[in-house]
Amino acid sequence: MACSRPMPQQISVDDLARMLAAGEPVTLVDVRQPWEHETAVLPNSVLVPLPELPERWSEIEAEPPGALLVTYCHHGVRSLNAAVLLESKGVGPIASLAGGIDAWSRLVDPKVPRY
Repeated sequence: MACSRPMPQQISVDDLARMLAAGEPVTLVDVRQPWEHETAVLPNSVLVPLPELPERWSEIEAEPPGALLVTYCHHGVRSLNAAVLLESKGVGPIASLAGGIDAWSRLVDPKVPRY
């Protein structure tokens, strides 16, 4: 019998854009590789590549405390894995950016390069 652990919450790029525009507290965690972060990035995000997250998860803190922590990657798969890991460590509230930075580039801010 498979383990039925609930999936972490996801947030759409439109909802994240509204939250950021309204000045709501959000902490962005980029779980891509450094070269990807250098290519395209969301403002004020912290880079912790997914392979490093199991060792570095304790470095991640929402600012201010209790703010929504949003993980993101290229298309949304790595960020879901990151959100699962962080939730298992008691980090939250947390959400994964559905569609990743690629969806952000297509739907919110076309100035963010696509790759």
